[in-house]
Amino acid sequence: MVRNFPLITAHAGCMNAEAHTLRSVQIGLELGADVVEEDIRVTRDGIPVLAHDDEWFNSDGLKVSIAGMAYAELNGLLKLEDMLQLVQASGKIVNLDLKVDAAIAPAAALVRKFGMSQQAFFSGCELQRALLAERLQPGMHKLLNANIELFKTLPYREAMVQTCADAREASCFGVNIYHGLLRQEFVEYADGLGLPVYVWTVEDETLMRKYAEWGVHSITTRNVEALVHVRQVVVG
Repeated sequence: MVRNFPLITAHAGCMNAEAHTLRSVQIGLELGADVVEEDIRVTRDGIPVLAHDDEWFNSDGLKVSIAGMAYAELNGLLKLEDMLQLVQASGKIVNLDLKVDAAIAPAAALVRKFGMSQQAFFSGCELQRALLAERLQPGMHKLLNANIELFKTLPYREAMVQTCADAREASCFGVNIYHGLLRQEFVEYADGLGLPVYVWTVEDETLMRKYAEWGVHSITTRNVEALVHVRQVVVG
């Protein structure tokens, strides 16, 4: 039985749209997502942009580094600022998946600029980045990303306990975990510590329903239509 259906988080490039574009964000919002997720990097001149990888192709078709180039040299790259304005107007929430430490301060500055402290949070933060974010930008909400290697090297319960301890040490409000690592005992243990569980990236409807029944707080998916359908079936 599902008491409160999880938040629907639209992964970057949902519904086969081109990732890191306004259209991708718009599609997620139009389909009923509560949260949209985007990957954040920063250019040489400190502009936060939407990109998963550092590699980019300039207007001459040459492979370049986003971190090594000024924004004006990077043709077609979307600024975080433009995306935030869209989400702000929608009243929904944005999950800023940090790909580099250098994105922490400029991304937080834009969140403050648009008055979105209650509409934005950081993910992409394993322990060291989460601690850095807490030191540099203590006003930003953030999730701890569960360390996959921890679950490969420790017994499950030890990894679970350590993950939640790390989240509390870094003042994270919850845990973001790969769905292949998730067990019901993790959700129950984290919930007992007041740590909501955000699970990524789930495309199968059967798994969506299972995780909803377990009580996760959010499910990230590229297939937003499928998750909306599951919500309609479960909630009515």
